[in-house]
Amino acid sequence: MGLRAPIVNAPMGGVAGGRLAVAVAAAGGLGMIGMGSAGSIEALERELAAAALECELPGLERELMGSAAAPAPGPIGIGLVDWVAAARPGLLDLALAAKPALLSVSFGTDLSWAARARAARIRTATQIYTVEDARRARDAGIDVLVARGLEGGGHGAPELATLPLLEAVLDAVPGPVLAAGGIGSARGVAAMLAAGAAGVWLGTALAAGEESLLSPGGRRALLAARGTDTIVTRVFDVGMELPWPQRFPARVLRNDFTARWHDRIDELSVTTAAPPEPAGDAAPAHAEQAAAARAELAAANAADDPRIAPVDAGQGVGLVTAVRPVAEILDELCSGAARLLAKGRH
Repeated sequence: MGLRAPIVNAPMGGVAGGRLAVAVAAAGGLGMIGMGSAGSIEALERELAAAALECELPGLERELMGSAAAPAPGPIGIGLVDWVAAARPGLLDLALAAKPALLSVSFGTDLSWAARARAARIRTATQIYTVEDARRARDAGIDVLVARGLEGGGHGAPELATLPLLEAVLDAVPGPVLAAGGIGSARGVAAMLAAGAAGVWLGTALAAGEESLLSPGGRRALLAARGTDTIVTRVFDVGMELPWPQRFPARVLRNDFTARWHDRIDELSVTTAAPPEPAGDAAPAHAEQAAAARAELAAANAADDPRIAPVDAGQGVGLVTAVRPVAEILDELCSGAARLLAKGRH
């Protein structure tokens, strides 16, 4: 793809917008626009337009706003969530029509989308968590595998840590593999490249970058967090009634909501229409508590209150200590990794 830096930003929903993607691309990596749980045709059109504006291409920006077939500017890719694309007809069509440098679709078992991308001459990627996942993806003709370890932030299957997963996948299947999960420093980048990764897929390390869409509250929470302040949970998906497959919980920052509900997730899923077992006097009380918790979570999301609302973060979050331009972050990671790898050769 002609990249100067072996870095792809993870297509984090609500974080990786057009501005972040362009900043990563301008710094030599591959920028990704992410459509997460709230992804939609309108959101993708908006972020493609934002990318065009960031590139100072007003004519292209007008095209993007008026035509689904307008091309994405520069080395920019698009990342979709499988079940979101299935639930929102036209989202995958728009992503394909945008002709991204890379199309990533993850968190599903139907890989038929890859054939459509291949027919459109678009390179493809997907996140994998086991060697079996890797083999299925390669059999489906997917070009780039993202070996996402359990250290990673956001949704994913907590099967293996990043390095053991990367090693196993590289031994099992041919082709380029990107390492993802817990990578937040030049040492981490160097370690993954030395192990054989074609590059790294970075989320948390870039989430607090100046160009990200992360909310002010989420940014403050990331900067204050330590590496031990994350938890893998389904509590927010249940609380927001999002149909994420159970295989893919999310690694998020611990907060008051996870403290109260992580070990009571069955109670949180209770509704007045479906009382828990055993039934009786406890059923209405549980349903009322769950409804109140869901309302509290919705209010916290609207108010950008990270004491209750979710903030995705991987175990490398303790390495994120300041809001910086993405170009500065990538330069530090790449130059530092190059020095370490050169030192190791002597």
